[in-house]
Amino acid sequence: MTKPPMKRAVWPDSVSRPLVTPLQASVVYTAVDPDALDAQYEGETNGYTYAREGHPNADVLAGLIDGMEGATGGQVVSSGMAAVTVAMLSVLKAGDHAVGADQLYGRSLRLMNEELPRMGIATTLADPTDITAFEAALRPETRMILVETVANPTLRIADLEGIIALGRSRGIPVAVDNTFTTPVLIRPFDLGADILIHSITKMLAGHSDATLGYVVARDAEVNERMITLAATLGVNASPFDCWMAERGLYTFDMRFERASNTAAALAEALARFESVARVLYPGRPDHPDHNRASVLMAKGGGNMVSFELNGGRDAANRFVRALDGVAFAPTLGDVATTVSHAASSSHRALTEDARLALGISQGFFRVSVGCEAPDDLIGAFEAALKP
Repeated sequence: MTKPPMKRAVWPDSVSRPLVTPLQASVVYTAVDPDALDAQYEGETNGYTYAREGHPNADVLAGLIDGMEGATGGQVVSSGMAAVTVAMLSVLKAGDHAVGADQLYGRSLRLMNEELPRMGIATTLADPTDITAFEAALRPETRMILVETVANPTLRIADLEGIIALGRSRGIPVAVDNTFTTPVLIRPFDLGADILIHSITKMLAGHSDATLGYVVARDAEVNERMITLAATLGVNASPFDCWMAERGLYTFDMRFERASNTAAALAEALARFESVARVLYPGRPDHPDHNRASVLMAKGGGNMVSFELNGGRDAANRFVRALDGVAFAPTLGDVATTVSHAASSSHRALTEDARLALGISQGFFRVSVGCEAPDDLIGAFEAALKP
């Protein structure tokens, strides 16, 4: 006796709707016939086919970030570095030249210094705080500029307005990674940027349990190329990670405000220690780019603090071992405070001389401030730094 084929479950009809966005883990979506599938691919109807080309949870999350950034048509990809890569490879080809900030995230530096040249794309790094240096780095074949709003981990503030104006005058698209400042402090599209990038993994998602990136272009044609390339490269985002990040996004404003206020207080506390050679926080008057920060980041200095200990690697090791209740981890944006050491993590691929040229010594730390009570967090640092 022949058994009938197994039937798939049918989603129950309901006159009510879920309050929380449903998690749709399906990789494949069905269509009623080939004509209906054609209509989807031609854009005549809305629908999904294969999760690598898009799925509901990614679209929900992208739409929320679009609204925060004043953008349209952004997409969520598998990581912040996937977003950077998609942005650059959608614009650049062999024979082109790109200029990047010389204090980019470590993996972005590797992309600029190693991977793009291997593909026949020349690159130059320049100081993003010095518009003259950026202009000098441009070539006739320059087709893209990549900067971060705030440099990682030195917290230098890019001359965004100058760089964007320079790119516009030369017809060169400017891509801005807005991960550190978030749309609360800076909205790069409002300043005229052409491409916007986020590592959602960090402050937007906020709980170190989802790895995602976001990328969007102002130009619709470039944006469509990025969507197509992301699907071709297979850097699609996990539905579960999108669902988790959406949940985190709903508390983002509160988390960021609390963390930023605590970061300002921590920076002041660190500056009082003789063992601390310097403190870098955009809200402090002694920050080298404080004047620019007060204009670009008028709503606050953000949740990131960097500082340098006297005594090099030995002092760094003693501090980390003594720091009780604060995680030593190469990440940022978590609901809890984390401390990272660039020389042994994000910038370990650079030579010692190259790191020192950026101001990153063996005693240099970056702090991603979380939502702890300010007095408790400051107390933990004071205990770890006491003689």
